[in-house]
Amino acid sequence: MKTVAEILKVRVHSSIISVTPATTVLEAVTLMSDTDISALMVLDGEAVAGIITERDFVRRVARMERSSYATTVGDVMTRNLITVGPLDRSRFCMQLMIEKTLRHLPVLEDGKLVGLLSIRDLVKD
Repeated sequence: MKTVAEILKVRVHSSIISVTPATTVLEAVTLMSDTDISALMVLDGEAVAGIITERDFVRRVARMERSSYATTVGDVMTRNLITVGPLDRSRFCMQLMIEKTLRHLPVLEDGKLVGLLSIRDLVKD
């Protein structure tokens, strides 16, 4: 089994695309659409504040009939993140994703965001 670092190293899109808590949901969803991704890390400076996903949009904005113009990412993001480190193994990550019904795992090293692992990354591996 490979480590998270080995999996992230061979990814085609290795940059982390992020927004701030003050970003509007419309801006975040537009960015996801334009970059063909389904999750954005939410950073407050360099600190990880949360994650916003297409699921968050559907469940916390569209379904509740909130305005994507007036709602900020900080209002609807997932805050209590489950994270992994670069040396964690793919099997461990798969188990976490299955048990916690996750599609994305932020990768932190010494408290700093270094990547975002998706279920797609693990399936490809």
